[in-house]
Amino acid sequence: MTPKEIRNEKLGTKLVKNLQRRNFNAFYCSNSQQAIEKVMQLMPESSSVTWGGTMTLRDMGLIQALYDSNIYELLDRDKAPDRDAVNEIYRRTFSADFFLSSANAISEDGVIVNIDGNGNRVAAITFGPKNVIFVIGINKVCQDAEAALKRARSTAAPTNTARFSLNTPCSIDGTCHNCNSADCICNHIHFLRNSPKGRHTVIIVGEELGY
Repeated sequence: MTPKEIRNEKLGTKLVKNLQRRNFNAFYCSNSQQAIEKVMQLMPESSSVTWGGTMTLRDMGLIQALYDSNIYELLDRDKAPDRDAVNEIYRRTFSADFFLSSANAISEDGVIVNIDGNGNRVAAITFGPKNVIFVIGINKVCQDAEAALKRARSTAAPTNTARFSLNTPCSIDGTCHNCNSADCICNHIHFLRNSPKGRHTVIIVGEELGY
């Protein structure tokens, strides 16, 4: 193992223990392929599965793996033909068996931080789908919840405004301005401290994934 891999495994193992103390189901996977296999082990055949807007799941190949498996009922808003169909998938999300997500940041002691523009992702994380599975790259681990919030505001949000070509101050200079722009994507700030009834699973991956 390289020094970086050793560090990532130690940090990931520590984080798993801290998440378990918060009633999360938690696992550490050293790479994306292991993480994909773990996610699919957790979801029985014929489960209804959907996900929030996440580059992590796409870039690591998880979404394609779900389609290739052909054993799940996939609720994919990107395949919807129009806005009405997208909204219907949003509504069906709340009764899905599994909701998949990444996170904008996570503290070393296990607090998960997400920021949303529309709020559909944090709403599903909070209530509705029977199970929520997070897949989080090691690059999103921060020292504490305050640092996690700063990462979400200063790194993830400006990058996502660029991805969506939004007209916000941070899209101009890459720095959070705590704005009230019409295109602001920092409308819903969500801290998940504990998992009620163990509904949430977190898979920490020892790779840099997503924004």
